[in-house]
Amino acid sequence: MVAFSTILNSTLSKKMAPNASVEVTGVLNENDADTIDGGLAKDIAPLKRAEKRKIKVVWRNVIAFGYLHLAAVYGLWLLLTSAKLYTVAFAFLLYVVSGLGITAGAHRLWAHRSYKAKLPLRIILCVFNTIAFQDCALHWARDHRVHHKYSETDADPHNATRGFFFSHIGWLLCRKHPEVVAKGRQLDISDLFSDPVLRFQRKYYMILMPLLCFILPTMAPVYFWGETWTNAWFVATLFRWTFILNATWLVNSAAHKWGHRPYDRTINPSENKTVATFAFGEGWHNYHHVFPWDYKTAELGNYRLNFTTAFIDFFAKIGWAYDLKTVSNEIIERRVKRTGDGSHATWGWGDKDQDKVEIEHANILNRKDE
Repeated sequence: MVAFSTILNSTLSKKMAPNASVEVTGVLNENDADTIDGGLAKDIAPLKRAEKRKIKVVWRNVIAFGYLHLAAVYGLWLLLTSAKLYTVAFAFLLYVVSGLGITAGAHRLWAHRSYKAKLPLRIILCVFNTIAFQDCALHWARDHRVHHKYSETDADPHNATRGFFFSHIGWLLCRKHPEVVAKGRQLDISDLFSDPVLRFQRKYYMILMPLLCFILPTMAPVYFWGETWTNAWFVATLFRWTFILNATWLVNSAAHKWGHRPYDRTINPSENKTVATFAFGEGWHNYHHVFPWDYKTAELGNYRLNFTTAFIDFFAKIGWAYDLKTVSNEIIERRVKRTGDGSHATWGWGDKDQDKVEIEHANILNRKDE
């Protein structure tokens, strides 16, 4: 997922010319599926170790992120020792809304088009996304599509084969690999430029972002409940921003390293409950890389560890979200049996992998002898 370096290096860049002749990518929706069971082909991009090359460090980003994380540690100390309860609650609220701006907005809506949203919801998500400060949603969605199409190759912005540190934050501390830039220019992002909300955010981002991410979150605690400027800046602003950044980055790093692969054992993205907890449902990453067009990004039948799905479903009930795309149980079962690692839960009563003790001790009501 995308964050700080793109803002420093490319927020003011010119509009990328869309390429309408680009091939089907398997990234956007169910009509782009590459396999007979509705998912991405396991070899959509050849997996290979990153090429050995000298990394060009961007020292401006190193200094900025160094200060940010030191300030966040201090902010955590103030949160535990002196910040007012209102300030802590306010920081948590900003963490939630900014997280939704990434997960429900930049990711599931704009990058993958897994559902559609009416104008009021798009405006809300755009505001939330700006509070998150991970570059404008248009650039975020573009880079995320590159990540899916060329996952774990040199064209992947946060190539996990370079190691945990690189995929978590290191990719933001150095120049992009030339392949990332080249492949990004080949993608058709005309649908993103056709959204006036995204165009407005991109045009005024360097005004809106400081206001919504830094200035207002710092001023509000001081003027509304008498918080100190120090606590407001280090707790409500810097600690909160650092926390959501790292929660987002864990999807790139931890969820590409640790966990089960019940849907496709041949790829590194994994099912990681810890990441799902902090990233509002984005940690079910093996499923997501197989079926990126599912608005739930998971197979879950409820909202456990997937707050983003609950958010989208709420707006679907009031008519602001619609055309929610999801994968049928039949397709999921077919894919699990074909490429899964065997860690998928049983399908139901009588499954060949169902625990025998569970069968023996089950209560069966109104049993009818046959």
